[in-house]
Amino acid sequence: MPDIRAEVRARALREGFHVVRFARPELPPGASSDLKAFLAEERHGGMDWMAKNADRRAAPKVLWPDAKTIIVLGMNYGPEHHSRDRLTRDRAAISCYAQGDDYHEVIKKKLKGLAQCIAAKHGGDVKVFVDTAPVMEKPLAQAAGVGWQGKHTNLVSRRYGSWLFLGSIFTTLKITPDEPEVDHCGACTRCLDVCPTNAFTAPHQIDARRCISYLTIEHKGHIAREFRGAMGNRIYGCDDCLAVCPWNKFASLAREARFHARAELTEPRLADLARLSEEEFRVLFRGSPIKRIGRDRFVRNVLIAIGNSEDASLAGKVENLLGDPSPLVRAMAVWALSRLDAARTQHLAQQYMRNETDCDVRAEWQSISSSRGVAHLGAAAP
Repeated sequence: MPDIRAEVRARALREGFHVVRFARPELPPGASSDLKAFLAEERHGGMDWMAKNADRRAAPKVLWPDAKTIIVLGMNYGPEHHSRDRLTRDRAAISCYAQGDDYHEVIKKKLKGLAQCIAAKHGGDVKVFVDTAPVMEKPLAQAAGVGWQGKHTNLVSRRYGSWLFLGSIFTTLKITPDEPEVDHCGACTRCLDVCPTNAFTAPHQIDARRCISYLTIEHKGHIAREFRGAMGNRIYGCDDCLAVCPWNKFASLAREARFHARAELTEPRLADLARLSEEEFRVLFRGSPIKRIGRDRFVRNVLIAIGNSEDASLAGKVENLLGDPSPLVRAMAVWALSRLDAARTQHLAQQYMRNETDCDVRAEWQSISSSRGVAHLGAAAP
């Protein structure tokens, strides 16, 4: 009889994966109830896709009843530097996972190749999943022994620390599962304590609505004032809770070249990012996960970083965006300009309010005006 486990592991390592483990098609105890509580308390914010597929997400056998084994695979993306190292005010901090190529595309191609080899040699049906499918990858990774979910809810590996991309292959083949990993966090709370927006309601519980990664990536609307200052210069994601984990002392630099940071995404100048047109945005972020949030949300984030920069020389860049077609951009331009040049913002208020029809942008102007004791600025244009 062929040793399927050994053959699959050897092939996966040749494909470039660093971790290959096997699990039954079931979640660890408590994972389903944790998801239910997370959704019931609406801590998922605007991620409606989580609630929409909650039944399949909570039970792999509901997602695919014929599955008998889940092969959990990990790729190390250990960075040379992470965004916590890059909090320079006139530069942008981008989460390290997004400074290289889109990991979805890199891993999916490797998963498909591996799955085809498994099916061709050993038979059975296979399905591959990377992040976007309704699969609870982190609990499954813990069940397979890849790592454990830390108090920040992210996966931690004893060998790779915080820096593993995950993917999975569901198969109808019955393969002996690995032993699950246990929690090695102990009494440490560094990840909870470092969060700039206090997004953790308790150990192992996060309110995504307060998380900078959620706000800068998933949140489609205006970002609430209470979080803007804490965002600093983080324009896409946040590495803080990952970066402080003591287990990172065992981490190593990613071997996959496509995960290495692009030069143009390593501390880019806020002034350069603020002036990106739609086409320039698409060109700069071709092949990057950043591209999926679109230019408007991206520039919204950049303007918040500029507002936090205390760099008055950027005021002109901001003023150029007060008339931007996107309300997301216009609103944050008002806020950012008020932080850099309050007098100039007041001077421009009546001019821009006169023709502003978006209620959220008007609210930003009104907030600036009321905070300075300025009279009501009039009704919106018909």
